[in-house]
Amino acid sequence: MEKDTYNTLAAPGEETLFKEKGSKFFGYAFPVADETEVKTLLADIKKQHPQARHWCYAFQLGTEPNIYYRANDDGEPSNTAGIPIYGQIQSLGVTNVLVVSVRYFGGVKLGVGGLISAYRLSAQLALEASEIIEKTINVHYTLKFGYQDMNRVMRVIKEKNLEVVSQKMEMDCEIVVATRKKNAPAVLEAFESLYTISVK
Repeated sequence: MEKDTYNTLAAPGEETLFKEKGSKFFGYAFPVADETEVKTLLADIKKQHPQARHWCYAFQLGTEPNIYYRANDDGEPSNTAGIPIYGQIQSLGVTNVLVVSVRYFGGVKLGVGGLISAYRLSAQLALEASEIIEKTINVHYTLKFGYQDMNRVMRVIKEKNLEVVSQKMEMDCEIVVATRKKNAPAVLEAFESLYTISVK
């Protein structure tokens, strides 16, 4: 059966600090909904750490089969920062998440292997400092109907325990409801049996 849940972060985690040969790695993990949020958070972190040398990160958005991710080494040798950070996101099986590791150079080069393990550890600490929660993958339906059907629609919403995402009451009514993926076919059927209602 197809999964209809995913794991993500309940809230931004606490700042973590990992030190290696004088270099400092500040780690952060955030729940994110889209790339705009990623950009805003990265800009905030750069303001918090204007003296840092590198702001490396990875993020993942979406659930199977529509996963989108990006990993950024921000000037570190190729694949020594972003990919190890992304590896930690994958190993914890979380999505809709951004992990950033901010490096202050301590004067000693860590080498490729040292960098990979430092960024991996920094990401791991950041994720471990965050609470991971399970969320359901929801399907949204837009219901359009006349006022005469209001009671019938509301009865289904109540019976099926649906979340009302938004509603517009003008000449006709429009309500957007959400249900977890595995319940979606039954919900669709319940509304479609009320033939005067359009469901999208």
